[in-house]
Amino acid sequence: MRSPASRHIRRRAVLRQRDATIVGLEARLDAQAALIREQAASLAHSQKIFDRSSAAARIGVWQCNLADQALHWTDMVYDLFDLPRGSPLVREEIVKCYTAASAVELHAKRSKGIAERTGFGLDAEIVTAKGNHRWIRITASVECEDGVAVRIFGMKQDITEEKILADQTRYLAEYDVLTGLANRSRFQSKLSEVTPDGDDRPSLGALLLVDLDGFKQINDTFGHVAGDECLKEVARRLESACASVDLVSRIGGDEFAVLVGPGLDLAAVAELAREIIDKVGRAVDHGGRALKLGASIGIALHEECTPSDLLVRADTALYAAKSAGRNTFRIFKAAETAGVRNPRAA
Repeated sequence: MRSPASRHIRRRAVLRQRDATIVGLEARLDAQAALIREQAASLAHSQKIFDRSSAAARIGVWQCNLADQALHWTDMVYDLFDLPRGSPLVREEIVKCYTAASAVELHAKRSKGIAERTGFGLDAEIVTAKGNHRWIRITASVECEDGVAVRIFGMKQDITEEKILADQTRYLAEYDVLTGLANRSRFQSKLSEVTPDGDDRPSLGALLLVDLDGFKQINDTFGHVAGDECLKEVARRLESACASVDLVSRIGGDEFAVLVGPGLDLAAVAELAREIIDKVGRAVDHGGRALKLGASIGIALHEECTPSDLLVRADTALYAAKSAGRNTFRIFKAAETAGVRNPRAA
């Protein structure tokens, strides 16, 4: 039987051991709490970086639960649609923000992505709650459970500036800055689409080359500003006269080309040439001065020839018109233009 002293010593030892265990547990808890605070701070910092990066890149994250079509957006997506952050979202109402063409494309790609359990991407145009027009780039992934699509998630990015820049670049590549008409590059591209009769695509009806008479004298006498004003006015008159044609383009300094579809017969093409000559021949007012221009036109009908041959024929007919006294038109006929020298056909 142990003495009271030994029992006291043993009890003190047990208490010391328990206190040591408690101290150890408290130290571990403190360490875990410190780690949690550190991780929380790191997560908050990462979230701040993400939010700033998202705002700078105009990118937001979105999610749609397929069971109930419930939407979940980050703040930036709300901003893209000009909606109050955190406001309730109803997908049927959000889809109304898309333009008709973009809504059709979104529905098609979304349905296909869900059916194939893959994903999709598209550039879409929206009109925001405040009436602002924006372009957004949508990327989406489909999440599945047991082989069944349950939600879609991805990102939406504001690409309005990128779209504007691309449109401007394309415009500069395809249109004449001075007149707003298609340029030579676009004309050549359109001309190259000419196909022989019987092909699946419709053929071109005719090509009209329009060369201004008297333009050089105006340019030399009154200067390039007056010349530029004349070119812009001619462009407007050509567009007015050629409302039903495939393309009106400026292909050189004072040279224009008109591509006519197969819907106009020879008589209609000839009448169009007369109308062009009449409208271009009307005086152009410049600072109170009446500047007089004329137009010579060469016409080539598309009769199973290559685009380059068609251009040469129209050019040859143009030289025939100039040789006939200018301010008139000629239609290419091999027999009638055999003696006409076209230096550009060499």
